[in-house]
Amino acid sequence: MSLLLKILFYCALAGTVTSAIYCGMVLVGALRFARRKRREERAPVDYLPPVSVLKPLHGSEPDLEDNLRRFFDLDYPEYELLFCARHEDDTGLQMARRIAKEHPEVRARFLTCGEPQFPNAKMWSMAALAQAAEYEALVTSDADARVSRDYLRRSVQELADPRRELASCLYVGRTTGGLAAQLDAVGKSVEMSGGILVADMIEGGTRFALGVSMVLRRDAFAKAGGYEDLGQYYAEDFVLGQRLAEARFGVRMANYVVRLMVIPQGLRASFRDQLRWMKSTRRSRPAGHLGTGLTYAVPFGLLGQLWGIAAGHPVVGLLWLMATCANRWAMAAVVLWATEDEERGKPTLIYPLRDLLGFAVWVASYMGSTMHYHGGAYVLGAGGRFVPADRK
Repeated sequence: MSLLLKILFYCALAGTVTSAIYCGMVLVGALRFARRKRREERAPVDYLPPVSVLKPLHGSEPDLEDNLRRFFDLDYPEYELLFCARHEDDTGLQMARRIAKEHPEVRARFLTCGEPQFPNAKMWSMAALAQAAEYEALVTSDADARVSRDYLRRSVQELADPRRELASCLYVGRTTGGLAAQLDAVGKSVEMSGGILVADMIEGGTRFALGVSMVLRRDAFAKAGGYEDLGQYYAEDFVLGQRLAEARFGVRMANYVVRLMVIPQGLRASFRDQLRWMKSTRRSRPAGHLGTGLTYAVPFGLLGQLWGIAAGHPVVGLLWLMATCANRWAMAAVVLWATEDEERGKPTLIYPLRDLLGFAVWVASYMGSTMHYHGGAYVLGAGGRFVPADRK
C-alpha cells in the first residue's frame, strides 16, 4: 500500500471510530433525556406563578403569524405578552397588534426601543422587555418559536426549585421549504440537540443556555453581567447561561421541546445562516468546536469509499460509506424519538446528507471571522464578542 493510500485509510478509520464513539454518547444522552422528560411530565403541574412572556420582533417571516397566534391561546391562569420592535411600523409588531385585537381576553403590550445601542440588537430589545415586565418570572421566546397550549404550564415548572435561575428549551426544526431548508431543520433537530445532550451528560448538567426559549427570573440578566455587557456578544444566550452556571446559580435544560420554524430559503442563504452560527460557536467554545470535526461520520465514510476504489476494494469502500450512513440514521432516529418529533421519518432518512453539509459548514467556519446578520457585516472576536465591521 502506498503512503498516500495509508494516509487516506487511517484518516478515514480515525474519523469513523471517533464518530461512532460520539454516536454512542449521543444515544446514551438522548435516552437519559427521554427518561427524565417522561418521568417529570407525569409529576403534578402545581407551580403556576404569573408570567411575563417576552417576544422581540424584527420584521416578518413566512411562519410568523401562526407562531404568534399560538401565544394568544396558551392554557395558563395568568400571563402577559410583551412585544418589542425597533419602530412602530415594524411589520412583525403590526401583525402582533392585529392578532391581539382578536383576543381581547389576553393582556398584551407593545413596545418600541429605537435603533439598537448594543451590537446584539436582540439583547437591546430584550432589555426593554425585561424592564417593562410586570412579573418576576420571565419566559423569552424568539419569533421563530412555535409552541403548544401547555407551553407555559410545562416550562415554568423549571422555576419551582428556588435555587434555579434559568432553564432553556431544546428544539426540533420545522420548515415548509425545500431540501436546503429541510437539511437546516434536521441539523437543528439532531446535530444541535445531540451535541447539547452530550454536553449536558458529560459536564454533569447544563452550563449554557439556548435563546430560542428560556424561562428565567428577572434578576438573571443582572447576575450574568447586565444587559449592556451581554449585548456585546452574538450568542448572548450561551454567555448568559455560562455565567450563571459558573456563579453556581441553577441552570438546566428544560423538558419542554420547542418547534423552531426554519425560513424556507435556498442553499446559499441557508448555508450563510448556518455559517453565522458556526462561527459564533467557534468563538464561544473554541476547543469544543475544533473537536466537533471528529463527530461527523459521512465525510469519513466518503474517504473510506475513496480508499476502497483506489486500493482495488470498491465493495469494501461502499460498505464503509454505508456503515457511516447507518451511524447517522441511528443517531437521528433516537434523538428525534427522545425529543418526541412527530415528523421524524424523512428527517431521519436525509440526515446523512445533512451530516455531510454540516461538515462543510464546520470547515468554512474557520475561514475568517466576518459574518452577516440582519443586512449588516460584523466581525467576531474572542469569546464571541462582535462589532460592526465598519467599526473594527
